Amino acid sequence: MKIIKQSMAGIVVVAALVGIGGCSGMSPQTRNTAIGAGVGGVAGNVLTGGSTMGTVGGAAVGGLIGNQAK
Repeated sequence: MKIIKQSMAGIVVVAALVGIGGCSGMSPQTRNTAIGAGVGGVAGNVLTGGSTMGTVGGAAVGGLIGNQAK
């Protein structure tokens, strides 16, 4: 089961990178929000051992930080 969770996390990261790469028309603030949410989601997943709430919470916090970054 642990291998499946790790594989899913890798797939999510790859999907996020492809999605961000395809959105070249984004404003810098929107791009930073998306990047922050992706990084925060992965970090939350890793830090909480795959907890759904940790992933969602990490994505929310990361998106907020990315949105405010200049």
